[in-house]
Amino acid sequence: MKPEKRWTLRPVDETIVHRLGDELKINPSICRVLALRGIRDYESAKVFFRPDLSQLPDPFLMKGMRKAVERITEGIEWHERIMVYGDYDVDGTTAVALVYSFLKKKYKGELAYYIPHRYREGYGISKQGIDFAHGNGYTLLITLDCGIKSVEMITYAQSLGIDVIVCDHHLPDANIPPAFAILNPKQPDCGYPYKELSGCGIGFKLAQALAIHWKQPLEDVYSYLDLVATSIAADIVPMDGENRILAFFGIQRINESPCLAISTLKELGGITKPLTISDLVFVIGPRVNAAGRMDDARKAVEFFIETDPEKIPALAAALHSDNDDRKEVDKSTTEEALAILDDDIHLQLRKSTVLYRPHWHKGVVGIVASRLIDHYYRPTIMLTSANGKATGSARSVSGFNVYEAIHECRDLLDNYGGHFYAAGMTMAEDRVEEFIARFEQIVAATITPEQQIPEIVIDAEIPLSLVKPAFYNIVKQLEPFGPANMKPIFLTKRLYDYQGSSNVVKEQHLRIVARQENGSIIEGIGFGIGDKYEIVRSGPFDMVYNIEENEYNGNTKIQVRVIDVRRSS
Repeated sequence: MKPEKRWTLRPVDETIVHRLGDELKINPSICRVLALRGIRDYESAKVFFRPDLSQLPDPFLMKGMRKAVERITEGIEWHERIMVYGDYDVDGTTAVALVYSFLKKKYKGELAYYIPHRYREGYGISKQGIDFAHGNGYTLLITLDCGIKSVEMITYAQSLGIDVIVCDHHLPDANIPPAFAILNPKQPDCGYPYKELSGCGIGFKLAQALAIHWKQPLEDVYSYLDLVATSIAADIVPMDGENRILAFFGIQRINESPCLAISTLKELGGITKPLTISDLVFVIGPRVNAAGRMDDARKAVEFFIETDPEKIPALAAALHSDNDDRKEVDKSTTEEALAILDDDIHLQLRKSTVLYRPHWHKGVVGIVASRLIDHYYRPTIMLTSANGKATGSARSVSGFNVYEAIHECRDLLDNYGGHFYAAGMTMAEDRVEEFIARFEQIVAATITPEQQIPEIVIDAEIPLSLVKPAFYNIVKQLEPFGPANMKPIFLTKRLYDYQGSSNVVKEQHLRIVARQENGSIIEGIGFGIGDKYEIVRSGPFDMVYNIEENEYNGNTKIQVRVIDVRRSS
């Protein structure tokens, strides 16, 4: 059974809520949602609701940008061989596709792209990649979504006469690589105002700077916003500030004039309505990611840069096939991992989950780690074997910095990297048991009781009578949704099952028809919470939910996506 969740109504400054109500003349509950997203007054609300590309910061504010632009311009003038090098995930492949395609329109010389193989080379800049560049005469390497931690490899590249421009968004270590230029707003001395760009977002800023330097129309760069939006969605970066602007116009481009690759994946996914960020996360992203997970991510870049309508179906079919394979492996690995946990009481009592099986597929261990957290809510690492090493992925729970916990084990690791909530690591196989013990010790000493209970963070408590099309239309204008601007979660208390209409669907989903005492009625569906049916049937109950539209047979109506229910106090 999945763990019970704690409900937290987010605190808010009521003076700001009242001010927004006076200035915007909209429902106080919407004002509350806006205040929780950092909106303070009419002007900040205007920027939020009406994003504009003119609001994008000057790319030359980023440390190293002018140096990078001048070096690339020089490389083109000298007809150097230039290689664009990127990570094998969605962020890395979209970034490579963007920068490669942009440069290709300007430069008719020797230009190539390179994606390291997940299993043969691993994450980041590989020696194999540098040797390939050197052996083929490439003297300028532009890395995307990787490189900020590759001190040794960039030193090696420089020794071979290869200049490296690093475009990365991961947190730098104290030891910065000796690259020709580094574009990373997270560098301590970088004055760029927005710090949370995706890897593809950094590539976009490079292209934007090059267009300005070369006096090209900025529309040449904006045509790639569909790729940027895809990277923002898939890499789960904050959906605020510059990312919100890029995602807003990226989604717009995806729905009006997307690149051939994305329009083909949309058809393949059976999507007939306009795409949302959610579709990019759950439909487009997995198909792109599957190439690197199951085979070779070069095919994802090849797919994104292809402009021939006759060639694109075969490339799309290959990604689709990889994704089907990924789903099968994902399912079997999850079942095996859960069986291991369910059969061992000692593992169940730990504060962390670390499982190691040499035969697990490296491409799915990160996904499976996330699935295990749904069942055993705690920091989780899945390890497998690749190239004689134990390698794996970590995922975390709300509020717990898994990267820091792994950092505390660094003396046991060959390599590691990542973010607050997700990380990867490699170690000698004979270090695994010691790592498991150390990681558990660190987690047990630092995780708080609150971090061990899944939390539903609620934006506002509202009456059911408010859940109407007019209210939903304002909520919809808060899109695109993502971290830092999640889809609002509402709470309504003291509801009753309407005339016994609620029921369990397919033994696991809860269909609700709820009534409040004032007579308001709403329909909704709660996926995977069929075990809460008795709470609804006996009533009264409290419900937390998102508001959404349901379209069926040409009819559209407002309904709720139920997240959780509990007995009213």
